[in-house]
Amino acid sequence: MYQQDRAGSAKLAGVQHARVNLTNKRVSLRWAGKVAPDAIMALKKLGYEGYLFDNNAATGTDRELPGMIKALAVAAFASMNIMSLSTSVWSGADESTRAMLHWICAGIALPTLLYSGRIFYLSAWRSLKHWQTNMDVPISIGVIMAFALSVYDTYHGYEHAYFDAATSLVFFLLIGRTLDHVMRERTRSAVKGLAVLSPRGALVIRPEGGLEYLPLQRITSGMKLLLLPGDRVPVDCTVIDGVSDVDCSLVTGENAPRQVQPGSKLQAGTLNITGSIKTEACAAAGDSFLAEMSRLIEAAESAKSHYQRIADRAARYYAPAVHTASLLSFIGWMFFRGDMHEAATVAIAVLIITCPCALGLAVPMVQVMAARRLFENRVMVKDGSALERLNEIDTVVFDKTGTLTLGQMQVTNAGTIDPATLSLAGKLASNSRHPNALAIVDAALALTDTAPQFEQVREYPGLGIEGVLQGRVYRLGRASFACPHESARLSDTTFACEGSKLASFALSDTVRPGARGLIENLLGSGIAVEVMSGDNQQAVHDIALQLNIPRYTAEMLPADKVVRIETLTKAGRRVLMVGDGLNDAPALMAAHVSMAPASAADMGRNNADFVFLRDGMGSVLLTYRIARDSGRLIRQNFAIAIGYNMLALPVAILGYTTPFIAAIAMSLSSIVVVANALRLRAGPASDGDEHFEFGHVTR
Repeated sequence: MYQQDRAGSAKLAGVQHARVNLTNKRVSLRWAGKVAPDAIMALKKLGYEGYLFDNNAATGTDRELPGMIKALAVAAFASMNIMSLSTSVWSGADESTRAMLHWICAGIALPTLLYSGRIFYLSAWRSLKHWQTNMDVPISIGVIMAFALSVYDTYHGYEHAYFDAATSLVFFLLIGRTLDHVMRERTRSAVKGLAVLSPRGALVIRPEGGLEYLPLQRITSGMKLLLLPGDRVPVDCTVIDGVSDVDCSLVTGENAPRQVQPGSKLQAGTLNITGSIKTEACAAAGDSFLAEMSRLIEAAESAKSHYQRIADRAARYYAPAVHTASLLSFIGWMFFRGDMHEAATVAIAVLIITCPCALGLAVPMVQVMAARRLFENRVMVKDGSALERLNEIDTVVFDKTGTLTLGQMQVTNAGTIDPATLSLAGKLASNSRHPNALAIVDAALALTDTAPQFEQVREYPGLGIEGVLQGRVYRLGRASFACPHESARLSDTTFACEGSKLASFALSDTVRPGARGLIENLLGSGIAVEVMSGDNQQAVHDIALQLNIPRYTAEMLPADKVVRIETLTKAGRRVLMVGDGLNDAPALMAAHVSMAPASAADMGRNNADFVFLRDGMGSVLLTYRIARDSGRLIRQNFAIAIGYNMLALPVAILGYTTPFIAAIAMSLSSIVVVANALRLRAGPASDGDEHFEFGHVTR
C-alpha cells in the first residue's frame, strides 16, 4: 500500500499530491487513475478518523467550541475550589483537617481531570498507539503523574499534595487551546462565509425560452441564466441583456453599487440589486471566483513556511527530549538524595514545565492571523512562505498595462472640447467597443444627452467608426481616417465631419490609484523600481515619466521578462514582480515573490503568490506590512518559547519549583505566545497615495 520516494518518506501508491490543512481539518489528494487510493485507511493507521468531505456539512455550526468551553468551565470551577481548600493546608492546618481537605480535593480533581482533560488524553493515546508522539503526550503524562503522586501523598499523610497543579494545568492549557481554536475558526469562517454567499442554484434559460431551476453543481459554462433583483450571482458570467446595479463589495471592498450592462463581467457571489438581467455562464461553480478565493485561503493556511518547518522539526524531537530530561532528573535525584518521593516530584515538575506547547503554537497562530488580516483587506495569499520572501525584497519590477494602470483609457482634454461636439462624438462612439471609444463615451456621460442618433453606422477595424447624421458623414478614429486631407498628428483620435476636424481627443491609460505614492515610498526606502512592458516605447515612457520610475524597458516579450528577472537574481537581487497579463506569468514564476491584481489573466493569478482584489496599489504596501509584522511576531514567539524553556528547565531540575508552579508557568507561556500572535494588526488598504516607510504606515 505504501511506497518509498527518494527522500525515504512513506506515501500512498498512486498519490501525486497531498496537502493537509490543520485549520479546516482536511486532507486534499490528487491521484493517478480512476480509482481513489484508500486514504481513509491510511489516516486511520496514523491515528485519525477520516471521512469524505461534505461541502454542505462544512457550512454548519462549530460543534467543538461548546464542548471546549464546557471543559474549560469545569476545569476553572474545580481549580478555584481546590486552590481555596489548599489555602488552609498551606496556611498550617492540623494533620486530620489536612487529610480531609486533601481527600476532598482528590474527589473534585478526579472527575474534572477525566472530563476536562480527555481532549489531551485522546490525542496522546492516538499518537502513542501508532508509536508516535506529540505535544499532548507529555501533558497527559504530567497530569496523570501529578494526580497519582498527590493521591499517594494523601494516602501516606504527606503535608502537601498537588491536586491544584493537575487541575490548574488542564485549566490553563484549555485556555490556550480554546483561544487557538477560536482564532482558527474565525479564519475558517471566512471560507464558510464564501460558501454561504454561493446560492444553491439558479434559473437557467432553456434553448426554447422556458426557465428551469438547476442546482449549482449542474450549471456549466455557456448556459444562459436569468438573475432577478436580490439574486446572488451563482457563477462567473457575462451580462448579455438588461441593465442593473450590482453590489460588488465582496470583490472590490467598496459599498457603492456598480452599474452593469451587456458585456459586463460578473463574479460569483456578487449581488444583483435593481433589475432583471440575462447572463451567460463563463465557468462552472468549481472554477468561479468564490471557489478560487476559498482555495487561496486554504492554501495560505496549510502552506508551511521556513519558520513552520523549523518549529515542526523542533517539536518532533522536543517531546522525547522532555521525557529524557524528566527521567534523567529522577535518576539524578535518586542518586544524590536517595529520596524516591522527592525525585518523583522533581521529575514531574520538569515534565510539566518543559512541555513544548508554546513552541508548537509559535508559528501557526501568527500564520492564521496573517491569513485572516489579508483576507479582510481583500488580499489572497497562496503560500505561507511568500510572507517571509516578501519581507526580503530589495527590487520591485512592475508590468505597465493592467498593473500600474487599470487598462482603462480616459480623455485628458475633455474640458477643452465644445460640449455639443463632445456629446455628438460620444453618441457616435457608443456604437463601438474599442477602448478609445469607451473612453469618449465616459467623457460625454457627464453632459446632457441631447445629441441625435446616427444612421448607417459602420466600424472600420483599426481605423475608426463612421456614421451618417442629417445627410452628413461623421468619422471618429485615427486622424488619417477622419481627416484624410488635413494635416494632423496621427497619434490623436480625431472627430470630423465631412473630412473637417471638429475635435481631437488626447487619451491616456488610467494610472491605478495609489501607484504614485507606492513608487515614491519604494524609492525613498532604497528599493529599486523598474517597469517591464510589452507596450510601445512612447506609452511606457509616458507612464514611467508620470510615476518618476527611473528604469523602464518597452516592447518586451515574455521570454525577455524572464531573462531580466533571472539577471537580477544572479546579481543577488531579491525581486518582487507585480504583473497581470498572460505574458507576465513566466516572470511571476521566476521572481523571488510575486503579486497580481484580481483583474489579471487566469494564468497570472495562478502563478502569483498574492492576489489583491482592490483597484488601488495600497494593497501592496499593506501586504508588505503584514509580512513584516508576521516575521517579527514569529521571531518574538520563538524567543519567548526558547527563552522560557532555557530558564525553566534548570530551575525545575535543581528542584526550585513544584508541579503547581510548573503547571502555571508552562500554561502562561502558551497563553503569552497566543496573545502575542493576536497583536497582528492590519489597517484598511488605501487606494489613495499615502506616506509609507518600511517600518510603519502613516497618513
